[in-house]
Amino acid sequence: MRLVVVSAGLSVPSSTRLLADRLSAATVGRTAAGADMDVEVVELRDLAVEIAHNFTNGFPGRKLAAALAAVTAADGLIVVTPVFSASYSGLFKSFFDVIDPDALAGKPVLIAATGGSARHSLVLEHALRPLFSYLRAVVVPTAVYAASEDWGAEGLPERIERAAAELAALMKGLSAPSTPSAPVKDDRAEKTGKSELTVVPFADQLAALTAR
Repeated sequence: MRLVVVSAGLSVPSSTRLLADRLSAATVGRTAAGADMDVEVVELRDLAVEIAHNFTNGFPGRKLAAALAAVTAADGLIVVTPVFSASYSGLFKSFFDVIDPDALAGKPVLIAATGGSARHSLVLEHALRPLFSYLRAVVVPTAVYAASEDWGAEGLPERIERAAAELAALMKGLSAPSTPSAPVKDDRAEKTGKSELTVVPFADQLAALTAR
C-alpha cells in the first residue's frame, strides 16, 4: 500500500509538517507493523513556482508532475494545511486545483490543519471536508486540528490515533480482494407484466395537468 502525505507548511521547521509526520507515523503503526506501507511526503512549498506556471501554461513541471502522479497512485492520502484567513492556504487549494478532477474519486483521505487559535478549528468542516467531498474522495470521519496550545496538551494524540485508525481501516478495506456479489434480480417486469417500465416525459405529464 502507498500512503502519500501532502503538507502545505511554509516555514522550516513547520508545525504543519510536524502534524503530517505524526499522522503518517500513526497510520503506519495501525497496519501490521507497517508491512507493505510506502510513505511519500509531498512538500507544496517546494512546488509553488511550478504550480503557478501550470496555471499560466497548462503544463506541470517535472517535480509537480511527479507529485501529481504520486497523489493519483496513492492508496490513501493525508492532507495538512495551515489556516490562512479562516480557510486553507492558497498554495494548498492551488495544488488540488491543478490535479485531475477524477484523481481522488473513491480515495481515502485524512484531513488536518494547523493554526494559531482554536477558534479556526471549524475550517476542517466548512472548507476542507467540502473540498474533498466535491472531488469525490472518501474523507475519514475524524479530522485533526492542532492549535498552538494543543501541542503537548491532552487530546491531540488521541485525535491523531483515532483518525489514523480510520484511514488505515479504509486503506486496508480497499486493498483486500473483493468477492463478486450475486446479481440482484429485478422482478419489476414480472410484477407489472411488462418488459420495462414506461417513462412518461415530463412535458406530457405537465400538459395533462394543465388540460384539466
